Amino acid sequence: MRLLRDAAYLAAAAATAPVWAWRMHRAGKLHTDWRARFGHGDSLGPAASGRILVHAVSVGEVNAIRTLVERLSAANPAPDVVISATTDTGTARAKEVFGARHDVVRYPFDGSAMVDRFLDRVRPDLVALCELELWPNFVSACARRGIPVVVVNGRLSERSFGRYRLARPVLSGTFGRVEAALVQTEDYAARFRALGVPRGRVFVTGTMKWDTARIADDVPGAAELADELGIDRGRPLVVAGSTSPEEHVLLRAAVPKGVQLLCAPRKPEWFDRAAADLPGCARRSRRERGSRDGLFLLDTIGELRQAYALADVVVIGRSFGHLHGSDPMEPAALGKAVVAGPRMGDFRESVLALQRANAMVQLDAPRLASTIRTLIDQPAERARLGHAAREVVRSMQGATERTAEALLGILEARRSARA
Repeated sequence: MRLLRDAAYLAAAAATAPVWAWRMHRAGKLHTDWRARFGHGDSLGPAASGRILVHAVSVGEVNAIRTLVERLSAANPAPDVVISATTDTGTARAKEVFGARHDVVRYPFDGSAMVDRFLDRVRPDLVALCELELWPNFVSACARRGIPVVVVNGRLSERSFGRYRLARPVLSGTFGRVEAALVQTEDYAARFRALGVPRGRVFVTGTMKWDTARIADDVPGAAELADELGIDRGRPLVVAGSTSPEEHVLLRAAVPKGVQLLCAPRKPEWFDRAAADLPGCARRSRRERGSRDGLFLLDTIGELRQAYALADVVVIGRSFGHLHGSDPMEPAALGKAVVAGPRMGDFRESVLALQRANAMVQLDAPRLASTIRTLIDQPAERARLGHAAREVVRSMQGATERTAEALLGILEARRSARA
């Protein structure tokens, strides 16, 4: 089966090469770490108390595992925790967040030889895959070596579920080899079971992102960010986080005169287009200070939390175009008035939790301008929304502890079985 999968991967890569190569070139990603993607790299030494590989695809998942990594590292005895990521931005973020204390490695392509090289040098005793990211050769290789694979913070949207169902012949039992699926909701649990994870291995633990949404009134670095960008702290500020290209013109038009706007695009390849759609904006990457029209572009990675801390109103990006939303939890934890568009399908559960408490505003594009104006003019309503949102975050936390206990228990069971 491995040879068949390898042949299928090779054929698909060759057939689609003109498309993906052009896209990578346009996004400036052709100079990625190809050697690591083929499984090569430094070998890690033995780990006396076992080693857990925690895999996060990109920036969002890297941020989601922060408290989990901290909790695992505080165990007694503490396992060696290694973090892997798939994308360039995810790897850079992982090194920034974890590099001082943990090894950070690049997750390989799913060719069988590449996976074997990767596992030979990393030598995990347990693999935790954040949200999903189940690749058949990787899971099969772990099964042959007796390495348990656990899905943590498991999430399987309706769109992804449909695609996986179509691909079941190719996956060939991949879901059935999962040691445990620790998932966010009952709906996700049902989908994991439908794809082949045995019923007794699926557990609803909640959403770890609620735990990474740190409740705070002040964020270190926020004042410095405002000063270096030239944001006027005496004027209202709307912060739009994780925006998509089609949203910047809409946002610029929706913000009332005299109100400042800071946009933080989700992907680096969107930065230049955003700058063109926000004429006269001060770009963070260029250390520009001050904007005559009160427009600011956060074209850096890792400073969005500081920007949210400065906001009077937060608009959730990727929710007004053709994409499927961004995470509202962080601005909610900071007690901000949160506004989102109609497209929040990838964060349906967190949106529902906030809506049940009347703790956020969800609307369509034509009402965005009037809603921002109302919130700017009514500080009491902003405060009410922020307080309610923060209480929702507080009530939903705890998934990280449940996940860590499960992982440590599986690791200990494996070590005992090998003793």
